[in-house]
Amino acid sequence: MRKSKTQHEKLRRHETKVKRLISNMDGQTALPRKNGELVFQSPWESKTFGLAVALHEEGLYGWDEFRQALIDEIKKWNSNRNENDKKWSYYERWLSSLEEILVKKGVLSKKELDQRTEEFGKGLRDENHRH
Repeated sequence: MRKSKTQHEKLRRHETKVKRLISNMDGQTALPRKNGELVFQSPWESKTFGLAVALHEEGLYGWDEFRQALIDEIKKWNSNRNENDKKWSYYERWLSSLEEILVKKGVLSKKELDQRTEEFGKGLRDENHRH
């Protein structure tokens, strides 16, 4: 089925809006970039980024809500860290923010989230497995 011209225009405007929201993140929340392009050190980082954007696009939360959760998570990390902490990871803060919102919205319980995290850690969930 072909999309109508109006549907294409709406999709293009929506994509432009999302890109603008992402590119307008500045200061502590600015995404890691190199030569203007987003930078991911590991596949899980790009997947986490994409999941957060997709859930926003589905209307699960507003971008400002996610951005504020990210700001709060960065502040928490900065205030709790000590010299023995592992090095800074922007996408670990991004993931923590996403997890917080998923629990807050009732998508997952904290217990379910902890269980799935443990399963990934033990290799019981294959991140490349598709149904």
